[in-house]
Amino acid sequence: MYKTLLVTITASALATGAVAAAPAVRKEPLDAATLSAIKSKFGMLMELANNHDFTALHGMFWQSPSTLLVAKSAIPSEGNWAGFWGNEAVDQKLHDIGSSGPVVLEPDYSKLRVVGLTRDVAESYVPMNITVSYAGQDGTARPFLMIINWLRVGKDWKVASEIILPVPPVPAAKG
Repeated sequence: MYKTLLVTITASALATGAVAAAPAVRKEPLDAATLSAIKSKFGMLMELANNHDFTALHGMFWQSPSTLLVAKSAIPSEGNWAGFWGNEAVDQKLHDIGSSGPVVLEPDYSKLRVVGLTRDVAESYVPMNITVSYAGQDGTARPFLMIINWLRVGKDWKVASEIILPVPPVPAAKG
């Protein structure tokens, strides 16, 4: 009887410990209204980019040397794609791309996803087609992915990093 009671108490203690150690269901750090506001900011960012409004685009970005834009490079020593750090470099890259000819960003808004990472950081993801004639690109619309990290600055949300990735073509079927 003593062994049965001891086993029961031990099993109960272990089960309780396992439950206590299990991570609680995580509450989303940002409410629906905030996520919607960030989606609106994304739409504004796309509109400003398509209108080549470089001054207003500058204001959409976090003012920091840690601001990052990953985009096509025109300088072979940087590689085909590169990171451009700080507002001066980001402003210059956006100006260079936007001044190279027609640039059209067409996000698939039905696939735009914004998630809160913390109360002050969010991330957006969207596939899009981009038409651009910069750095050897031929002006044909091509598929890209855009991933943006948003940072709460005061009561506003700013772009801390914008990563634009080309989607590689589907490999030919082996046959």
